[in-house]
Amino acid sequence: MSTGDAVLPAEARAGGRRAPSRGGGASSATSRQRPGIGWLAPAGVLFAVFALLPIVVVAYLSLTAWNGLGAPHWAGLANWRALVHDTEVPHGIRITLLLTVVSWVVQTPLALLLGVWSAGPQRHRAVLSAVFFLPLLLSLAAIALSWQALLDPNFGAPAALANALHIPSPNLIGDPHRALYVVVAVLAWQWVPFHTLIYQGAARQIPTQLYEAAALDGATRVRQFVAVTLPQLRHTVVASSVLMIVGSLTYFETILLLTGGGPGDATEVLPLHMYRTGFVGFDMGYASALALLLVVVGAGLSVLIVRASGFARMDSDREGL
Repeated sequence: MSTGDAVLPAEARAGGRRAPSRGGGASSATSRQRPGIGWLAPAGVLFAVFALLPIVVVAYLSLTAWNGLGAPHWAGLANWRALVHDTEVPHGIRITLLLTVVSWVVQTPLALLLGVWSAGPQRHRAVLSAVFFLPLLLSLAAIALSWQALLDPNFGAPAALANALHIPSPNLIGDPHRALYVVVAVLAWQWVPFHTLIYQGAARQIPTQLYEAAALDGATRVRQFVAVTLPQLRHTVVASSVLMIVGSLTYFETILLLTGGGPGDATEVLPLHMYRTGFVGFDMGYASALALLLVVVGAGLSVLIVRASGFARMDSDREGL
């Protein structure tokens, strides 16, 4: 190295780039410093009051005998022993898991495709998106009662179509082999807009440079969707799936008003069994045990999805940029 080079600053000798400091500095340490615990205090208080505290109360009530009036009486593990021998619980778990899986299979592709489409520059996209998001503004009870009237085998849309075609009117919500899938369709109509909104926001964050580079390489629209859009939305898919699965474990109002758990027990999900136990049978202690079981199953499935998908590592959503 010449004498002239020796007097040049280190960043000039490095081509205009400052050489990294081995010991670090106050500015670099500050820029890498994470927010303190005080930033988490508001969210922590809300989580403790509205999530942890109710779970603790439900866990206590699951160890008591209580009819909703007066003071609960300590019962120990009696409710949990009754839960093990309850023949309706395995059936409720099976129907709940089936509803969860089918809902995810139906809602995820629809929400993903609609979210990516609504994030594009298409003409009249904003108007169509606003119309499509209308189910989010309606109450669960209104949606369930509206679909119940629409699917009525005597006066609903199936009856009108059957009369026009001169065929027998199908009883969709009265058929034990079709009722659950009708519930899945109604729930999809209700919740796909919510997940579409999630995918729409995520799709708008994908850098356009990735699509431009793919187009220069000759990639078609389908190839761009598979090679660029899907990898960039993988964290969004996981987050949406967790919300969808946890929500499926708590579906209650729509099923209660649409089918009432019937015909027979074809749509008797575990939350409906919990409701009838607590608010029809007035056995709040046993209903609390069922509720805690749902919490454990939902938390376990969420952790399993996060672990299996690698979401916990939180890799960059902008890889390749």
